[in-house]
Amino acid sequence: MDAIYIKPFIASISNVFSTMMQLPVTVKEPYVKPAEGPSSDVSGIIGMSGDVRGSVVLSFSNTTAENIVALFCGQKYGAGTPDFADAIGELVNMVSGGAKALFKDRKVSISCPSVVLGVNHILAKQSDVPTVVIPCATDCGIVNIEVSIKDARTPATPADAPATAQA
Repeated sequence: MDAIYIKPFIASISNVFSTMMQLPVTVKEPYVKPAEGPSSDVSGIIGMSGDVRGSVVLSFSNTTAENIVALFCGQKYGAGTPDFADAIGELVNMVSGGAKALFKDRKVSISCPSVVLGVNHILAKQSDVPTVVIPCATDCGIVNIEVSIKDARTPATPADAPATAQA
């Protein structure tokens, strides 16, 4: 995956967290996620379509997510409450939307967010797109941005091209 797809997410999470919660973010070394490893306890998921296709996930431990939601909302919500899930969905929406705005010369749409709760849940991913994990350290704990996107504008290669009829 090209760095042009990673840098916007780094800039966006730093901006959203510092602006909305006065929470500094220290970005650690990104890495490719193993094929079917578990995520965390809480995942906010957004789909991307258009010139860039795939998904973006913000994943947290329960404790980290509860601490971040408390800062974001100004009060504490438990992991099973509707307001907690709404806050996680809004955070992934803001981070993805901020990154989307930084994709130069690309038309991209984002979906409505989904939130998955459950200890060490596994999120299935596209088999043909690697997932790059961007670990972000905060005073509330680690937040991982999992980016699984590809440029949909790339022309088809001969192996991908449709077969033509022989006359």
